[in-house]
Amino acid sequence: MVEYWKRELTLHRKAVGVVTGAGCALGAASARQLVDHVDTLLLTDRDPRAAAALARELVEDAGVDAQPFTLDLTDRQGPIRLAARIEELGALRAVVHADLCSPTLSDWRQILTVDLVATARLADVLRPLADNGTAMAVLAAMSPMLDPRTPDTAALAILDNPLDPHFLGRMREALGPGLESPSAAYTWAKRGLHRFVRRESVQLGAVGARICSVSPGVIDTALSQLEAAEFPSIDRIVQRTPLRRMGHAEEVAAVVAFVLSEQASFLNGIDLLVDGGACAANDIDSVVAPRQAAPVLAS
Repeated sequence: MVEYWKRELTLHRKAVGVVTGAGCALGAASARQLVDHVDTLLLTDRDPRAAAALARELVEDAGVDAQPFTLDLTDRQGPIRLAARIEELGALRAVVHADLCSPTLSDWRQILTVDLVATARLADVLRPLADNGTAMAVLAAMSPMLDPRTPDTAALAILDNPLDPHFLGRMREALGPGLESPSAAYTWAKRGLHRFVRRESVQLGAVGARICSVSPGVIDTALSQLEAAEFPSIDRIVQRTPLRRMGHAEEVAAVVAFVLSEQASFLNGIDLLVDGGACAANDIDSVVAPRQAAPVLAS
């Protein structure tokens, strides 16, 4: 696995790993999984202090070349600066995209912009850097799988073009005022991520690169505690989860590391659900007693 990630295009090119949203629990846990598998690890976050703190930790504890990189993905120049830095350092080998929004802290426009539009922009910029052996993991969520409603087909067509300059307005027009609920926007953004990864896998596969999404269930983080306080449905999901507990950031990060590894070298364009069986229980319960859709979030 180490040699897979650290394979050099030339004798002088180093393997570079990137973790966006490194200041959040899932981003930081994923970064800790990658320290032994790349030569240089770029840790990006909108908060420069969060990225710098994690970089110091990894340098001191693991002796890895970890570098902070301030990045706001809503800034169109941000991904371009990131790509330039990657090229300075070496060859892109692993990407964990964990820079996402919480419905408790953002409005519907921010959620769709950060979670979907910015992800598409980032992929657009990183695609030319991908080659045989590059692997990417995008953190999504289980919320679309818990929504019992059949998605509007017109909205899905719009959702599949997040780089359209009029994307937000067209989504609002298709779905009406209901989209302005942060939990609804969150579910649509994650649905868009799942679909985006499938499309992107076709483009990356042509050069031997891969991309998958990883959808956490309810994970025990500081952010999930804020969400649980606002959305009682989260506690109900935990109670119905077959494993009867929240997940841990390290459990999600372990799956992310597998997605990026040589053992997963034929894994491409799919979503890996890390939810303790919550969606399975929801499907079974829905057959017995169909329920109305409720706000469903994930960390």
